[in-house]
Amino acid sequence: MALTSKPEWIRMKLPSGPSYLKISSLLRERSLNTVCEEAKCPNLAECWGSGTATIMLMGDMCTRGCRFCAVKSGIPSKALDPLEPQKTAETVALMNLKYVVLTSVNRDDLMDGGASHIAETIGAIRERTPNVLIEVLIPDFQGNENALKMILEASPDVIAHNIETTRRLTPAVRDGRASYDQSLQVLEYFKRYSPTQYTKTSIMLGLSETRDEIVESFRDLRTAQVDFLTLGQYLQPTKKHLSVVSFVHPDEFKHLEQEALSHGFLYVASGPLVRSSYKAGEYFISSLIRSRGKTDLFNGVQLKGVQNGI
Repeated sequence: MALTSKPEWIRMKLPSGPSYLKISSLLRERSLNTVCEEAKCPNLAECWGSGTATIMLMGDMCTRGCRFCAVKSGIPSKALDPLEPQKTAETVALMNLKYVVLTSVNRDDLMDGGASHIAETIGAIRERTPNVLIEVLIPDFQGNENALKMILEASPDVIAHNIETTRRLTPAVRDGRASYDQSLQVLEYFKRYSPTQYTKTSIMLGLSETRDEIVESFRDLRTAQVDFLTLGQYLQPTKKHLSVVSFVHPDEFKHLEQEALSHGFLYVASGPLVRSSYKAGEYFISSLIRSRGKTDLFNGVQLKGVQNGI
């Protein structure tokens, strides 16, 4: 049965403040999109107010029709903007970011799914602001390894691809062209060819998944050697989308955080309003990346702060 009222721990702020207005203006001037707006993220006010934004590449029309996502679905009528990589790099520099997240719509209409465009954007940012940390949240590119190779060779600091939900619920939640196993294979690909590449994924809760199914996903993700995990509450963006089955209590999110850490993730962010790119430049992840080479993170060394969450 669908739930109609939100519990008191689900609270959202209306966007406001000088940082929010500045970022909004910069993005509009360059005709750039953000997943913050398109996906109706509940943390838009907090992240934009603190000078952080997740830039969405390749337009605002997605060729997939996932049943949880508020991004528009259909056949894109516009070609990719060849100036978008440079406009994105310019915006990142003007925003004076230390950590930027690049995401995109799915573009199954393109031969490489847009991988070369994303890679070009990473390169443009690197050239203009070489010290910024770059995370990319990518589609599955229908499992196209040539496309995945383009992303890997662009050398982002973190490559994220969201598994979204548990194995049982995947057919009901995600577009039919997406699959649980294909997402696992995408995440595994990067570790197979670059063992030191940081990878990340996200799971939504509140769609009738069981605890055993969640733990099964933890095991599957660690088999694929995923490093970073976020767990958040699914919120129905419109009445046309999947209904919320349950609101997971913050205490349960904490229990799941500890469970996930026990499986070997380097970092877990778990909470009702946590999203895949929420506070992506959080101190621990940034420090972890910047300290690479000083500490062997994969020989059982536990860094201070790993259990703090977000």
